[in-house]
Amino acid sequence: MTLPGRPNVEPLYDRRSFVVPEEDGRFAPPVLDLVESVPSIRATPFVWIDPKSIPRRRWLYGRHYIRRYPTATVAPGGLGKTSLVLVEALAMVTGKPLLGVPVPERLRVWIWNGEDPREEIERRIAAACLHYGIAAEDIGDRLFIDSGRDTPIVIAQKLGEGVTVMRPVVDAVTAEIRERRIDVMTIDPFVSCHAVPENDNGAIDRVTKTWGGISEAGNCCVELVHHVRKAGAGQTTYTVEDARGGSALIGAVRSARVLNVMSLEEAEKAEVAPADRRRFFRVDDGKSNMAPPLEKAEWRELVGVGLGNDGPDGPEDFVGVVAPWRMPGLFDAVDIGDLRKVQDAIASGVWAESAQASNWAGFAIGSALSIDADSASGKLRIKAMLKTWIGNKILKIERLHDKAKGRDKPVIVVGERA
Repeated sequence: MTLPGRPNVEPLYDRRSFVVPEEDGRFAPPVLDLVESVPSIRATPFVWIDPKSIPRRRWLYGRHYIRRYPTATVAPGGLGKTSLVLVEALAMVTGKPLLGVPVPERLRVWIWNGEDPREEIERRIAAACLHYGIAAEDIGDRLFIDSGRDTPIVIAQKLGEGVTVMRPVVDAVTAEIRERRIDVMTIDPFVSCHAVPENDNGAIDRVTKTWGGISEAGNCCVELVHHVRKAGAGQTTYTVEDARGGSALIGAVRSARVLNVMSLEEAEKAEVAPADRRRFFRVDDGKSNMAPPLEKAEWRELVGVGLGNDGPDGPEDFVGVVAPWRMPGLFDAVDIGDLRKVQDAIASGVWAESAQASNWAGFAIGSALSIDADSASGKLRIKAMLKTWIGNKILKIERLHDKAKGRDKPVIVVGERA
């Protein structure tokens, strides 16, 4: 619906009437007769259908990118979210599982970066191609990149007291998506695609749902890359609810994920030096209480790649490229021979269940497996091993009478022989 003489400006509706921003930012008198043009609204009855006939959700890459919906990635600045979406884009266009995520078919991807010049986007893509051995023929004509410095895309603005969707921009983006048969469009960062107050939930909802309309009309996924708000006192990790500005963004997307840098505790567990932990981050879907255990979380590492473009004016550029990484598992490098060593060590003496005891069973295990049982990370790992081995009956707990104290105490003994 448009207004006479103002075909490219959508009228705004509030509880009183439709109102139209004037050129100077003030509001014109209510256009009451427009209310008569609102179409009739009827409730649609539900008709039973066979569940097997319902089309499956059309996931494009992993369980995040999905056709006909907007999605969001939220992360602190400088963590690697731009590098992540670029490597994912290369995986999608080449059909290669660069990050361990299967790619059912080669897709067509449009990257729009609202902050960096095109040269910087090319630099990052070139580094990723060098790291993963990607050639020009692997990409073909399926990847498109644009910079907001050359091609600004602002789909909504604050005009006066209202939010106006810039219909010519929306139509142009939708037409290009259709023309190029784009499967995934990435908007990085989200703040660059609009000119509305970030903390205005109504405005952010309007912007996000406009992208939803574009994804529907273009039969594609629109990925919105967004920043987190400033951390609160003592806050070290983020959830999707920590997205900067109005919460309407997270409510309006189909899938939202959050990136978190490796914590000091996680670095200790993985035996990563504290100074190096910021090269690693985990990717979690949705809320933190749904996050998988550390060993099963989706981890990524930033590796430095040289472009080989050194010359008389200076050394080559080094660019961070996102690569897959796996948190070391509890029983990595522990084989059947090691397990027998553990049982022999336990059988050689009397070992207490309590980690506070001087003869804690963990010291025998640490000695057998060359794990420092006195360190915090080593003790944590041994405790987890003990719990697993007792559960599967490799070791077991028995009660042994302590004559000196006149009571029984729990000790660890050998269970079923490995």
